[in-house]
Amino acid sequence: MKKVLVATEKPFAPAAVAQIKEVLDKADYELVLLEKYSDSSELLKAIEDVDALIVRSDKVTKEVIDAAKNLKIVVRAGAGYDNLDLDACTAANVVAMNTPGQNSNAVAELAIGMAVMIARGNYNGKAGTELRGKKLGIHAYGNVGRFVGEIAKGFGMDVFAFDPFVDKGLIEKDGVNAVNSVEDLYSTCQYISLHIPSNEKTKKSIGYDLLNKMPKGGTLVNTARKEVINEEELLKLFAEREDFRYVSDIAPDCKDEIAEKYEGKFFFTPKKMGAQTAEANINAGVAAAHQIIDFIENKIETFKVN
Repeated sequence: MKKVLVATEKPFAPAAVAQIKEVLDKADYELVLLEKYSDSSELLKAIEDVDALIVRSDKVTKEVIDAAKNLKIVVRAGAGYDNLDLDACTAANVVAMNTPGQNSNAVAELAIGMAVMIARGNYNGKAGTELRGKKLGIHAYGNVGRFVGEIAKGFGMDVFAFDPFVDKGLIEKDGVNAVNSVEDLYSTCQYISLHIPSNEKTKKSIGYDLLNKMPKGGTLVNTARKEVINEEELLKLFAEREDFRYVSDIAPDCKDEIAEKYEGKFFFTPKKMGAQTAEANINAGVAAAHQIIDFIENKIETFKVN
């Protein structure tokens, strides 16, 4: 019997675990559950004899891969996969996958929700502003970006997008204005919803020169990764522009300085909340289970990332 380890320091909801187990049971696979572990040694021991691994934000390092004697596939239940050591997976002939699209709506709703919150002054009892009639720029028009555009249009926003990897015709087919450059996007829009991945090209790529192009009342909404922000330049912009606001699904390292100096101009979730809905929790976990079975039984590699 094939064994699938679900290793989650921050566990799936019980309903998600139940549905993952149901999918695996039907395929005659065994579910091995490791939840709320406090030390990596627990993961190293649990992974020794399993055929597949499902994680959330858990770090799958070379040490973890080396400890897995029978591992064939690891699936990150979510879109981002920077917590997986892809080189180690490839070297050990382990397929790495993500589950794109499964939590897209949850992340998009959070992005718009945080935009509403900061527009209304974090609900401080004072007059705020409305989103209707404002320009929203979507930086990276993937699954999440498309959902953000749909919701924003419902708010009556004028939506723009930049993504060099997506055909402009596909963007405009959704009723979204495709711009020619990232500079055009930031100089046009009061709100920017950020969805770029974190990699060697994008780390610290969002900095002063780009953000300072934003019109008065410029607001950056980050549901991507904190690493893509140049924090030193972010602080410089805060110091020079009283109108600038920043909301993020993960607090920057400089959060204490921002909190001390710029009250009312920021909001940071206490932990990464993008996929923290019951629906997304279930969707991503169940998708991961199906992908494991499809790969082991039929060698289907649709969402392979290494």
